[in-house]
Amino acid sequence: MKTLLKQAKIIDPKSAFHQQTVDVLIENGSIQNIASNLQPDSDVQMVELENLHLSRGWFDSSVCFGEPGFEQRETIENGCLVAALSGFSSVALQPNSEPIHDNQTAISWAKSKAEKTAVNLYPIGALTKESAGKELAELYDMKNAGAIAFGDYHKDISNSNLLKLALQYTQDFGGHIIAFSQDQNLKGNGVVNEGIVSTRLGLKGIPALAEEIHVARNLFLLEYTGGKLHIPTISSATSAALIKQAKAKGLQVSCSVAVSNLVLTDEVLDGFDTRYKLMPPLRNEIDRQALLAAVVDGTIDVITSDHQPIDIEGKKLEFDLASYGSIGLESAFGALNSVLSLEMVIEKLTAATHVFGVESSSINIGQKANLTLFNPNMEWIFSEKDILSKSKNAAFLGQKLKGKAYGIFNRNQLILS
Repeated sequence: MKTLLKQAKIIDPKSAFHQQTVDVLIENGSIQNIASNLQPDSDVQMVELENLHLSRGWFDSSVCFGEPGFEQRETIENGCLVAALSGFSSVALQPNSEPIHDNQTAISWAKSKAEKTAVNLYPIGALTKESAGKELAELYDMKNAGAIAFGDYHKDISNSNLLKLALQYTQDFGGHIIAFSQDQNLKGNGVVNEGIVSTRLGLKGIPALAEEIHVARNLFLLEYTGGKLHIPTISSATSAALIKQAKAKGLQVSCSVAVSNLVLTDEVLDGFDTRYKLMPPLRNEIDRQALLAAVVDGTIDVITSDHQPIDIEGKKLEFDLASYGSIGLESAFGALNSVLSLEMVIEKLTAATHVFGVESSSINIGQKANLTLFNPNMEWIFSEKDILSKSKNAAFLGQKLKGKAYGIFNRNQLILS
């Protein structure tokens, strides 16, 4: 089957057709031709969409799908469909299922569940057995089974020596460590950012220091051991500054930020809506602006939706008791495109391929077709009918967004909303 994408504006600095509006002919999963006015054959599948733009396929570096164990929240099959319809052709799957993905069998199983989908699923293996933070999991075996990195989702490694050993051990086989950074003693019973809003609402606060002190510790360990370290979903200005200094020293460190921390602040908590109970917590406007600046200057490598489906029983509770997390795939592009330039959004939504050493194709003749189709100018209100996930815990419900994904072409499959 041939597919012809008509009048598509290419957004890909690595493409010879960057910023040009052209037709793109795809056959057997590869780009066969790119020109200004290609005439379709009788057997071609033609795609004509309003204000169609194309970029390299987006890659979300942190998604949770629940399965196995929490299928009521999300399954891998439906999660991949949600990702595709949201513009993501690749996702990195967190290990926080039940049982935890902490061995090669679990990694192989997760990959097999996504084999027939249009989305490249890259499992993250748990860094420690059962993500309990006590002893290292089967890292080498999981790497051989297809794990792209190792980390315990939203769990800090309190044992500094364990993280040191992980950084040293994984150098032998090119492993990549993910170190969520939060001092649990400083966090205490906090549920939101410590500041004016938490004081006004009477909610226990999580100081930014809880994150920053462990970002600093993890960077000291990296400098001592060497290796590759990724610090996910930073949320404060000081965390960004520490990572910027580490990069200036030449350390192999990367970091990400969640869409929510670039767009929202703790001011939205006034209604005690548990959709905004997130980890890391929403910070203040000073931190939000600092994070945006860190995206632009390259300190922050990757932007993630940090998609975390939570069933209704986990959210319809008192704020202190509710679970952390929000779905984010469906709203990610429209939210980001409201606060950053289009080219910056595309750069940060595709950067995970470089960070984690995953194969990536540019939009050029002869290259594999791994594409995201989108309209960057469409303005819309994100409502419940736009939620594709099985869970409905969406922080961006009711928000006005700019830009919407049509879908993807990947693995020789066209998935359109």
